[in-house]
Amino acid sequence: MACAICKTRRPRRQCPGVHGDICTICCGTEREVTVSCPLDCEFLRDARKHEKFAPIDAEQVPNRDIRVSEDLIDSHQELLEFLGRTLLAAAVDAGAVDSDLRDALAALIRTARTLQSGIYYQTVPDNAVAARICRAVDQALGQFRQAEAERLGMAKTRDADVLGLFVFLERLALDRNNGRPRGRSFLDLLRGLQPDSATRVSDSSPLVLGG
Repeated sequence: MACAICKTRRPRRQCPGVHGDICTICCGTEREVTVSCPLDCEFLRDARKHEKFAPIDAEQVPNRDIRVSEDLIDSHQELLEFLGRTLLAAAVDAGAVDSDLRDALAALIRTARTLQSGIYYQTVPDNAVAARICRAVDQALGQFRQAEAERLGMAKTRDADVLGLFVFLERLALDRNNGRPRGRSFLDLLRGLQPDSATRVSDSSPLVLGG
């Protein structure tokens, strides 16, 4: 019996991504590269503990002119968790990987920027999966703001706040880029940052904060 991927080496573990037995070498090299690994795979979970992320040049980080302060994060924790939860649900529903989420966040930021100029223009990504995520986030955000206004009797969430939080999430997504074509490290992080987790969305690397 040979590995279901390389067809050469002896298999050592069962892979739910290929529904067959594979060798440890293929598990390490093909994980989230040619194999779409279920997030609950025990071998993927173990690999996450030792995962190396693609290096980031701080000078090349997009939207560096947008300042994301700790005060913004702390004072809008409810909205931030809502956006993280919405992104996660939309990504899972669309079968997205991290690159789709990065495309979606880039488009959402461009759209939010237009509101700052007073001329609204919705950016729709060419990436169909990212576009689907954008539509889901736009719709959910509208519902969030409507419910907030009804509850408080006023609109609390400003367009600038939404823009800042989108930029925060984009930087977090870039920080968690493992460089694998089918990588879902950022998506996995969002899943672990839900309200029932001990970790908050704002508990991230120093790269994310700052102007």
